[in-house]
Amino acid sequence: MLELAALFALQTASPAPLPTPQSLAAIAVRAPKALLHLQVARTEPQRERGLMSVTHLPAHTGMIFVFDGDGPVAFWMKDTLIPLDMIFVAPDGTVRRVYAGVPVVPADMADDRIPRETGDAKYVIELPAHEAVADGLSAGVRLKGLPK
Repeated sequence: MLELAALFALQTASPAPLPTPQSLAAIAVRAPKALLHLQVARTEPQRERGLMSVTHLPAHTGMIFVFDGDGPVAFWMKDTLIPLDMIFVAPDGTVRRVYAGVPVVPADMADDRIPRETGDAKYVIELPAHEAVADGLSAGVRLKGLPK
Protein backbone atom coordinates (compact mmCIF):
# COMPACT_ATOMS: atom_id res chain seq x y z
CA MET A 1 0.00 0.00 0.00
CA LEU A 2 1.19 3.48 -0.77
CA GLU A 3 1.50 6.07 1.94
CA LEU A 4 -1.00 8.94 1.71
CA ALA A 5 1.77 11.42 0.90
CA ALA A 6 2.82 9.27 -2.07
CA LEU A 7 -0.75 9.01 -3.31
CA PHE A 8 -1.25 12.74 -3.02
CA ALA A 9 2.06 13.41 -4.77
CA LEU A 10 0.79 11.42 -7.75
CA GLN A 11 -2.05 13.95 -8.13
CA THR A 12 0.10 17.08 -7.99
CA ALA A 13 3.11 18.48 -9.76
CA SER A 14 5.14 18.58 -6.55
CA PRO A 15 5.06 16.31 -3.51
CA ALA A 16 2.86 17.45 -0.64
CA PRO A 17 3.64 17.06 3.04
CA LEU A 18 1.90 14.25 4.89
CA PRO A 19 -1.37 15.83 6.09
CA THR A 20 -1.54 13.94 9.40
CA PRO A 21 0.99 13.27 12.13
CA GLN A 22 0.36 9.52 11.75
CA SER A 23 2.21 7.62 9.08
CA LEU A 24 -0.35 4.99 8.12
CA ALA A 25 -0.90 2.93 5.00
CA ALA A 26 -3.42 4.51 2.64
CA ILE A 27 -6.01 3.25 0.21
CA ALA A 28 -8.06 4.75 -2.60
CA VAL A 29 -11.83 4.53 -2.14
CA ARG A 30 -14.19 5.29 -5.01
CA ALA A 31 -16.97 7.79 -4.16
CA PRO A 32 -19.57 8.82 -6.77
CA LYS A 33 -17.71 12.00 -7.77
CA ALA A 34 -14.12 11.48 -6.56
CA LEU A 35 -11.36 9.07 -5.71
CA LEU A 36 -10.71 9.43 -1.97
CA HIS A 37 -7.20 8.91 -0.61
CA LEU A 38 -7.58 7.71 2.96
CA GLN A 39 -5.14 6.69 5.63
CA VAL A 40 -6.33 3.48 7.30
CA ALA A 41 -6.72 3.50 11.11
CA ARG A 42 -7.24 -0.14 12.15
CA THR A 43 -5.97 -0.35 15.71
CA GLU A 44 -7.45 1.27 18.79
CA PRO A 45 -4.44 3.61 19.27
CA GLN A 46 -4.59 4.66 15.58
CA ARG A 47 -8.35 5.25 15.78
CA GLU A 48 -8.03 7.14 19.06
CA ARG A 49 -5.41 9.51 17.62
CA GLY A 50 -7.23 9.90 14.31
CA LEU A 51 -6.75 13.35 12.79
CA MET A 52 -5.83 15.10 16.05
CA SER A 53 -3.41 18.00 15.54
CA VAL A 54 -3.94 18.11 11.75
CA THR A 55 -4.13 21.72 10.54
CA HIS A 56 -5.01 21.09 6.87
CA LEU A 57 -6.32 18.30 4.65
CA PRO A 58 -6.22 18.58 0.86
CA ALA A 59 -9.43 17.86 -1.05
CA HIS A 60 -10.32 14.17 -1.37
CA THR A 61 -8.01 13.11 1.48
CA GLY A 62 -8.70 11.96 5.00
CA MET A 63 -8.86 8.90 7.18
CA ILE A 64 -10.93 5.72 7.30
CA PHE A 65 -11.50 4.11 10.67
CA VAL A 66 -11.96 0.33 10.39
CA PHE A 67 -13.75 -1.54 13.18
CA ASP A 68 -13.82 -5.29 13.85
CA GLY A 69 -17.59 -5.45 13.54
CA ASP A 70 -20.61 -3.45 12.47
CA GLY A 71 -22.16 -1.70 15.45
CA PRO A 72 -22.57 1.49 17.42
CA VAL A 73 -19.63 3.92 17.36
CA ALA A 74 -19.19 7.48 18.61
CA PHE A 75 -16.80 10.17 17.39
CA TRP A 76 -15.87 13.52 18.88
CA MET A 77 -13.66 16.46 17.96
CA LYS A 78 -11.32 16.50 20.99
CA ASP A 79 -7.95 18.00 19.98
CA THR A 80 -9.08 18.17 16.34
CA LEU A 81 -8.07 21.51 14.83
CA ILE A 82 -10.12 21.60 11.61
CA PRO A 83 -13.84 21.00 10.96
CA LEU A 84 -14.59 17.64 9.38
CA ASP A 85 -17.26 15.62 7.63
CA MET A 86 -17.88 12.21 9.23
CA ILE A 87 -19.35 9.47 7.06
CA PHE A 88 -20.73 6.33 8.74
CA VAL A 89 -20.58 3.31 6.42
CA ALA A 90 -22.03 -0.24 6.51
CA PRO A 91 -19.89 -3.35 5.83
CA ASP A 92 -21.15 -3.51 2.23
CA GLY A 93 -19.98 0.07 1.57
CA THR A 94 -23.39 1.74 1.84
CA VAL A 95 -23.27 5.19 3.43
CA ARG A 96 -25.63 5.24 6.39
CA ARG A 97 -25.17 8.77 7.65
CA VAL A 98 -23.16 11.91 6.92
CA TYR A 99 -22.37 14.47 9.60
CA ALA A 100 -21.37 17.53 7.56
CA GLY A 101 -19.15 20.33 8.84
CA VAL A 102 -18.62 19.01 12.37
CA PRO A 103 -17.10 22.03 14.11
CA VAL A 104 -13.95 22.28 16.17
CA VAL A 105 -14.56 22.49 19.91
CA PRO A 106 -12.68 24.82 22.26
CA ALA A 107 -9.52 23.25 23.66
CA ASP A 108 -10.66 23.93 27.21
CA MET A 109 -14.09 22.28 26.82
CA ALA A 110 -14.64 19.55 29.41
CA ASP A 111 -14.68 16.05 27.89
CA ASP A 112 -18.22 15.39 29.12
CA ARG A 113 -19.48 18.46 27.22
CA ILE A 114 -17.92 17.63 23.83
CA PRO A 115 -20.69 16.55 21.43
CA ARG A 116 -20.51 13.05 19.98
CA GLU A 117 -21.54 12.00 16.48
CA THR A 118 -22.96 8.49 16.74
CA GLY A 119 -24.30 5.70 14.58
CA ASP A 120 -23.85 2.11 13.50
CA ALA A 121 -20.83 1.54 11.27
CA LYS A 122 -18.13 -0.85 10.18
CA TYR A 123 -16.23 2.14 8.75
CA VAL A 124 -16.16 5.85 9.51
CA ILE A 125 -14.53 8.20 7.03
CA GLU A 126 -13.32 11.67 8.00
CA LEU A 127 -12.82 14.26 5.26
CA PRO A 128 -12.33 18.03 5.24
CA ALA A 129 -15.57 19.86 6.11
CA HIS A 130 -18.06 20.05 3.22
CA GLU A 131 -16.06 17.57 1.13
CA ALA A 132 -18.73 14.83 1.41
CA VAL A 133 -21.31 16.71 -0.65
CA ALA A 134 -18.70 17.68 -3.26
CA ASP A 135 -17.70 14.01 -3.57
CA GLY A 136 -21.32 12.84 -3.93
CA LEU A 137 -21.56 11.21 -0.52
CA SER A 138 -25.03 10.91 1.01
CA ALA A 139 -27.09 8.23 2.75
CA GLY A 140 -27.69 5.25 0.46
CA VAL A 141 -24.64 5.81 -1.80
CA ARG A 142 -22.31 2.83 -2.10
CA LEU A 143 -18.52 3.15 -1.91
CA LYS A 144 -16.03 0.85 -3.61
CA GLY A 145 -12.54 -0.20 -2.51
CA LEU A 146 -13.08 -0.35 1.24
CA PRO A 147 -10.52 -2.34 3.25
CA LYS A 148 -11.36 -5.81 4.53
